[in-house]
Amino acid sequence: MKRFLLLIVLVAAVSFPAGAARGDKERDRLHEAGVVLQEILDVPDNIPKPLLERAECVIVLPSVKKLAVGVGGSYGRGAMTCRTGQHYTGGWSAPAMYALEGANIGFQLGGNATDFVLLVMNARGARSMLKSKVRLGADAAAAAGPKGRTAEAATDIVMRAEVLSYSRARGLFAGISLEGSTLRQDNGANENIYGRKLTAEQIIRGGAVRTPAAGQTLVSLLNSKAPRNQSDPKSLR
Repeated sequence: MKRFLLLIVLVAAVSFPAGAARGDKERDRLHEAGVVLQEILDVPDNIPKPLLERAECVIVLPSVKKLAVGVGGSYGRGAMTCRTGQHYTGGWSAPAMYALEGANIGFQLGGNATDFVLLVMNARGARSMLKSKVRLGADAAAAAGPKGRTAEAATDIVMRAEVLSYSRARGLFAGISLEGSTLRQDNGANENIYGRKLTAEQIIRGGAVRTPAAGQTLVSLLNSKAPRNQSDPKSLR
């Protein structure tokens, strides 16, 4: 009996630090998502403000890594937050953690790690993102996002795309196509952050949790930079 109790204590001692470490890692990633978006929005030729104001959701994936030589593809993790309210007209929600996978991500700007920002531009795109897994270009129309003054010349792209994507590597910022890549809910990361199993739908649309401390930078930034949804009301349905 004593040996059995000792075994339980040892297992708990090993498991608790490991679980705590994973939670810390996810919280660091969530905080970094806010820092990355702040840095991108601080540069002159960045995401056009009218597009950010029209976005229903924003996804930030810091430091997406290229897989080992010979393996191909890329993998990264980050967070998504959406506007609250039935028609996405409220403030920004608590963030849900997501993972990006795909052979077509590419690293056109060079470097070993790239930051990505995705704008979800209408309610249909938002609903697609809240599925367990979505393939960009198939389940949601995706395109490289215009930046700075080029946004005015890219009206057709903006009108057609449900998701606009941007990348930053080695200080260079540009629109980039992620078509063919897959976004999925990172259920393990969400559980580590919120302490229980929750879907992205419950976190973002159901209001099941409040924004954690690690997510305050991201959510507060969006509430400051894009507090009101400026989309055409028809796109909110």
